[in-house]
Amino acid sequence: MDHVRVGLVGLGTVGTGVYKMLQENKDIITKKVGKEIRIEKILVRNKDKERDPEIPSELITFDPRDILENDDIDIVIEVMGSVDLAMDYIKRALSAKKQVITANKDLIALHEEELSELAHQNGRDLYFEASVAGGIPIIGTLKEDLAGNKIRKIMGIINGTTNYILTRMTKEGKSYEDVLKDAVALGYAESDPTADVEGLDAARKIAILGTIAFDTKITFNDVYVEGITKITKDDIKYADELGYVVKLLGIGMNVDDKAEARVHPVFIPKDHPLAAVNDVFNAIFVEGNAVGETMFYGRGAGELPTASAVIGDLMKATRDFINDTMGSSYRKIVKRKEIKDISEVDTAFYTRMKVKDIPGVFAKIATVFGDHGVSIALVRQQYRDDSGVAEIVLVTHKVKEKNVRDSLAAIEKLDVVEKVTSVIRVEEGKR
Repeated sequence: MDHVRVGLVGLGTVGTGVYKMLQENKDIITKKVGKEIRIEKILVRNKDKERDPEIPSELITFDPRDILENDDIDIVIEVMGSVDLAMDYIKRALSAKKQVITANKDLIALHEEELSELAHQNGRDLYFEASVAGGIPIIGTLKEDLAGNKIRKIMGIINGTTNYILTRMTKEGKSYEDVLKDAVALGYAESDPTADVEGLDAARKIAILGTIAFDTKITFNDVYVEGITKITKDDIKYADELGYVVKLLGIGMNVDDKAEARVHPVFIPKDHPLAAVNDVFNAIFVEGNAVGETMFYGRGAGELPTASAVIGDLMKATRDFINDTMGSSYRKIVKRKEIKDISEVDTAFYTRMKVKDIPGVFAKIATVFGDHGVSIALVRQQYRDDSGVAEIVLVTHKVKEKNVRDSLAAIEKLDVVEKVTSVIRVEEGKR
């Protein structure tokens, strides 16, 4: 045939972007893959939803069988979201020997291994570039361009909502609560922002990236997660004074044949490349033993950036279909690495505590840290008030997290300590 036939599952923001991009860039896409890519059917669930008038109504179907059991469909693109229903549709498509592309990070973070194995059994491919960081081509880069490296570290700003909130807090001195209200009003945050602000969205993405980068299986449930809801204006201010900015980072490490996977706020030095990534932009920093340090930057979400990643996968899937080289993307995990518990991770910490303003307080605090093997890199007394309460801010050297947590638990029991108010990890200590 002179064209390749595609079934599109989902017509929300991303699905609409995929359709528009495929029409607008038809000539260049056809030239590069060798055949026209034509969307034959689009599956939607809501019959009453108003849709873009540019999309022909005759393409719309409400019956999944029109795509999944249709021998005239060669490739299926899933951009509907959800997990259970998408899982069912993708399994049916692969079992029917169709190439599959998905943007579904929730699904891939939980079931990528099972679905990739099913694709392999049926001589087909599962592509999911759009599941992480929108238009940034990071998954293909890790799978192919950096495949010859031993990846030691992957660290990124992979959620635009939280980066927008922290950027506004930093630049304007506003509280988390005030900026969140603005983010919802502007459409940068959902009305229920839990998945973003609690770090769940980023955790799914670092699970996907870590699985590929470290050649082991990391699922969403393996990732340690903290969000940004406890970050205060004072934390932002002290970070600035100490030479840092606060970012929510997804971090994966491959050390001594063990893997780390975590998402949490971080004090990151102002001279680190990720420190300058602001607003809704994403960036992913990768360290390999051959390539050294590299960083990938761009828009991590949105109609066209995400559609760009989907179309890139579609062009790969189409070439493999045309050349009968399907199934070539499969990679089997040979060895599963142990995932470190967060208590065993080595990191530095910023902590802020309210203490009684009397002589000898810091000596007692330092003694507790010393007893737990924690060395202090810097310390400042920030203020004292008329009630006899002072505030101490300190940064530790890098040590196992368990040592710091045990220290702080003991410090809170000291009669000279009112409260430990903030505990935030510090990337690579003070620069």
